[in-house]
Amino acid sequence: MRNTEGLVPEKKTETKITPERVSDRLVSDRKVRAVAQAGSFDTDFAWAGSRPLFVTFERGLSSPHTESRAGVTIERFPYEKLEEWRDWDKAQQEAPLALLATSRVAYDPTGFYGRIQRTLWNLSESQLAAHRSGLLFQAEEMLAESVRAYTGAGHGAQEQLLALADARDIALKLLYPALLTHQHAWPEFEIRLPHAWRAVAGLRFPKAVYRLENLYGFGGEAEARRVLLATRGLGLLEEERLARTAFQAGYYDGAVRYLRDETARTQRRDLERWAFISSARRDKLSTLLGVTRSPLGPAALDLVKDLIEDVREGQ
Repeated sequence: MRNTEGLVPEKKTETKITPERVSDRLVSDRKVRAVAQAGSFDTDFAWAGSRPLFVTFERGLSSPHTESRAGVTIERFPYEKLEEWRDWDKAQQEAPLALLATSRVAYDPTGFYGRIQRTLWNLSESQLAAHRSGLLFQAEEMLAESVRAYTGAGHGAQEQLLALADARDIALKLLYPALLTHQHAWPEFEIRLPHAWRAVAGLRFPKAVYRLENLYGFGGEAEARRVLLATRGLGLLEEERLARTAFQAGYYDGAVRYLRDETARTQRRDLERWAFISSARRDKLSTLLGVTRSPLGPAALDLVKDLIEDVREGQ
């Protein structure tokens, strides 16, 4: 009989999921007709919080969807969009322009992905101006809707908070991209915002960047510590983990921006029924949203109105 005393049990060999394996698997999938990697992971700008992000176009998909597993995210799009988005007029209406423009193509047998990117990076000044006007129009429409919904007689604390959430949403998703059209640049949406605002647009557009920062009420390391502590008990485990990584890397305002936006997105129901949630929960949400540091209600919406003019004039 074999003596096994003192022997170390064999470890089962596990296949580790790596970006290279994911990329190889995607490229070898016959349904996948284009693959690109996006974000800062595996670039000169990578940091501790960088995560692998892939973009694919696949046959058989009826709509876009996002898949995340083992720290790797895949943004999947129907193959038909790869064909349609070669047309700029079609792309600017529905495509994730910044994602497509800044991704790094790994597999593109049709050449369509490359053509989309060349189109985005070679837009004329008139095309950029028209795109900027479209974004500003959307911002004005959303602003008008928020003013109707959240200002006026009879509105209380919950409307003030919802107006702030809307103001930030308009600024981040429409006005920041519109501002960068003046430089023919595409926005970064990683957790390192607002550091990218300062680096890319701060010197040329100090007034607009100041308004963006005022809207979020940043406060450096001290505010980031407060906000991180306030996540406890709100189900923001993944968000808190990523924000803590940013904090440890020194991206204090990035952690705050991320948690402010994620709180507004994930806790929207609590904001809508503000008067009916516990005082302890209100205190945590107030800290996360930056209630004592940011403009609320009409003040937040007025700031967006000023920001629209700054972006239009390129200030």
